[in-house]
Amino acid sequence: MTRYVSLLKEHGLKATFQRITILETIDQHGHMNVDEIYEAVRRSHPALSLATVYKNIVTMVEKGVLVEVPISGHKSKYEIRKEAHVHLICRECGSVVDHPFDEALKRGTGSIAQKSAFALEEQQVSLYGVCAACRDGISGTA
Repeated sequence: MTRYVSLLKEHGLKATFQRITILETIDQHGHMNVDEIYEAVRRSHPALSLATVYKNIVTMVEKGVLVEVPISGHKSKYEIRKEAHVHLICRECGSVVDHPFDEALKRGTGSIAQKSAFALEEQQVSLYGVCAACRDGISGTA
């Protein structure tokens, strides 16, 4: 819990129980959309409203504590900000898996930005496809 308190304070936010609970939930489950976060949070705090969860997520995204991961065809998911990485996103089930951002990819994106005279501030790379579980399910039904 002290890690979440420090993280919030580093970003100029009060460490409320709502924010700490949201961070703990996302940290335990990985990438989650607002509805998933709300369902998990309300199990331990039934009085917490969806509006409160949503408002706190928006605030933590604005302050850089959380990152929104847009997912084509699905609701955005959220994760705690961490070192740059690639998101492998399944078009079938919407699952998101993190993959390390290797040096070649860092150089490539940096080169693209430089050639375009673009002041790169942060990177979020998402690769879309079909995960192994969905592929196995699809091939099993044919």
